[in-house]
Amino acid sequence: MTQHQNDNDRQYHIGLGRGDVASKILISGDPERIRRASQRLDKIDGEWTCREFLTITGQWSGQRVSLMATGIGAANIEIAMIELSAIVEDPVIIRAGSCGGIDPAIELGDLVVSWAAVRMENTSTTFVPEGYPAVAHPDVIQALLASATKKDFPVHLGITATAPGFYGAQGREVQGFPARNPQIIEELARIGVSNMEMEASTLFTLASLRGWRAGCVCTVFGRRHHDQFVPHDDKPALEDACVDVALDALVEIPKR
Repeated sequence: MTQHQNDNDRQYHIGLGRGDVASKILISGDPERIRRASQRLDKIDGEWTCREFLTITGQWSGQRVSLMATGIGAANIEIAMIELSAIVEDPVIIRAGSCGGIDPAIELGDLVVSWAAVRMENTSTTFVPEGYPAVAHPDVIQALLASATKKDFPVHLGITATAPGFYGAQGREVQGFPARNPQIIEELARIGVSNMEMEASTLFTLASLRGWRAGCVCTVFGRRHHDQFVPHDDKPALEDACVDVALDALVEIPKR
């Protein structure tokens, strides 16, 4: 761990202080994805771990960036966003994640750039009313779409549903744990939702409260309508491609 200041000044959960984090931040749930991504950085300036949070700061295409593993779910995003707000000014944050495809036109391995999110989770409702929109920043949306197109990756712009859990909340049938609404995927498809994951709506909501620019791009690991899933061995390469799109988008977004 690189030390920049007294440990007493560091943020409680993420273990970071001022100077540790760049203004361009990529977040992902899986620490392994972040470690793998860090190996492709031009240079690594520092690494910090605290609880489930892993942060690596370095250089990508001549700019300082930070990669942060947040763990799974909206509650972890809340912790990361609030504690980052104490140590970094006006960041740009892009989530590079995985998701389940709901729109039947979306294929396995495709990318989905979120322009808005259905707030199925309740973490964001502790800050704003239910009718408050969860939207990505247009600067980030445009940069992500341009990055994916430049790399010739199949990409879709869509509305994302953010679930509060992986099993019951997403209508999965598990022996002994019947989902309250097993038809949730069909209901979301009927109202034009493209994909489902577990973090975007909290990210967008809290970023909007602070006037930050945030966005989300996810690789489709499952086609829920077709019960099709990406083979395990194919996942790392698809995750890396998603991260590369996000990192290239980050460095193209100008500072304000």
